[in-house]
Amino acid sequence: NIMVQERPGTVRPGQNLNLLCKVTGASITSNSYAWQWVRQPPGKGLEWIASIYPYDGRKWFSSSLQSRTIIASDNSKNEYSLHLNSMSVSDTAVYYCARDAH
Repeated sequence: NIMVQERPGTVRPGQNLNLLCKVTGASITSNSYAWQWVRQPPGKGLEWIASIYPYDGRKWFSSSLQSRTIIASDNSKNEYSLHLNSMSVSDTAVYYCARDAH
């Protein structure tokens, strides 16, 4: 399976982060998978942000980020997105989309 993240780049403090993950080789509406967003701050481990289960629409969020996070899927395009608003220096990280067995 191939997942391609769209809209890479740098976001300034106070701006919003918008990322898109296009999935090939698997259907995001399969009941076998949940789809994740995680991030890795410099020099630290992976931090989970949010997950979505497009099969039935369920979503889960990190408690520390939930108030600023929107996760959504476009099932017809087999892609899902992350919106994280009011970015700050503490949000500095590499952001990844990932698949997890449900």
